[in-house]
Parts: sequence; C-alpha cells; structure tokens
Amino acid sequence: MSFLPSDSIHSSLSGQVSVNAAGSTFAHVDDAHRAIPAIEFRDVVLAFDERVVLDKLSFKVMKGETKIILGGSGGGKSTIIKLVLGLLKPDEGRVLVDGEDITDYNEVQMMTVRKRIGMVFQEGALFDSLSVYDNVAYRLHEQGLPEDEVEPEVRRMLRFVNLEDAIDKMPAELSGGMRRRVGIARALIGDPKIVLFDEPTAGLDPPTARTICELAMKLRDLEDVSSIFVTHEMNNLDYLCSEYAVVN
Repeated sequence: MSFLPSDSIHSSLSGQVSVNAAGSTFAHVDDAHRAIPAIEFRDVVLAFDERVVLDKLSFKVMKGETKIILGGSGGGKSTIIKLVLGLLKPDEGRVLVDGEDITDYNEVQMMTVRKRIGMVFQEGALFDSLSVYDNVAYRLHEQGLPEDEVEPEVRRMLRFVNLEDAIDKMPAELSGGMRRRVGIARALIGDPKIVLFDEPTAGLDPPTARTICELAMKLRDLEDVSSIFVTHEMNNLDYLCSEYAVVN
C-alpha cells in the first residue's frame, strides 16, 4: 500500500510525496538547526507478508511543523508512528529523528530517542487507578524526581490544556474530551519538541474535537513543537493544516 499526498491544490503522485507536502512550510531557514528535519523518512518500504503497507515513502516534518496523515481505519497510518518510535523497523529505507538515523537502533538506543518524543494515544490511554495528577506526573515519578519539582511541572502542563481544576479527579470522572486533554498534558512532560498524535479526536463530538486540534496548533505556534497527527476525520484538515498526506 502506498502513501499518497494531497497538498493545498490537491495534486498527487503515485507512490511518493509531492514536493509541496514533503518539504517544509518554511521557505527560507536562517538557523542551521532549524534546517534539520524533526522527522524524515527516506524511501521507506514496509510489508507484512505479501501486503505492502508503505512503498518508497519519503517525507519531512520540519521544526515547528505539523503533518497530518489521513486515511481509513486499518490503512497503515499508525504504522508511521510506530516506525518513528522504533517499534517497527522498515524493510528498506531510512528513518531519521532530528537528523539522527535511528533505523538500526536497538531498544536501549531507542529509549534515549523516545525521551525526546511525546505520544498522545487514542482514547487518552490513562491509568484508570491513578488520579489526573499522578497520570500526568507518571514519567517524572518514574525518574525519581522530588515532589516539589514534580507538582509545578504537572500544574504547568494542566494549565496549558485548561484542566488544572481537574488535578485531583480520577479518569472515570472525566469526559472523553477531558481524558484526551490529560493525555496531551502527560505527553508534554519534559517539554518534548516532537509530539505524535494517534487518532486523538476519534469518537469526539465536533466542538471537543476542535478543542483538541486547537491544542495541537497551540503547541506548534507557541511552543515550536513538530508533530505528526494521524486521523481519519476530514474536519481536522480545516483546523490544522494547508497540506496533508493520504494513506491510500
């Protein structure tokens, strides 16, 4: 299965990504660091048995840029996220994160890379037995940070998603949209400059879905975060981007 682009003028090329969609929205880059893509795929091929999921896929996500991956359920969209996280390895091609070729990294090496990446899961994927505070603080508690350092960071992230008032609630007390926002706050712990969104608006009503998209835009525009936003919902395109890619 190949990865087909559709940019703002809806042009497409079979088996590859258009120049507009593959390149950066930044026409000129003065800072050498910003010239290095946050994420880059180079001629990536991935197949499961006889089924080709990605066929010579090449694209870049530049610093402070959001790329949307659009397609139906089971179409291979989330496969791209798994490749970025090193949970899958390509059959051919290379995957780079911040200019670093991670294609052949082992699990120990990938753990270092993953610390620089935030992940927002479908449905929020919260720990039901932990409060909102402990869900957001989970990574910091795992690192053994003292509570006087953990609490200000948790509150800062919950303020970012407008949920500081829910800090003591349990996941069962939250609406679907609130759970997704807590998931975003948790993903932002450690100030990652790359965030991966896996169907974050699935099953939400349109106003709530728009709120999630607005948070993604806020990350991009105010925090200079680079992101991949996997979705099957066309409405998200209007909120988030002027170019996107379609898994066909």
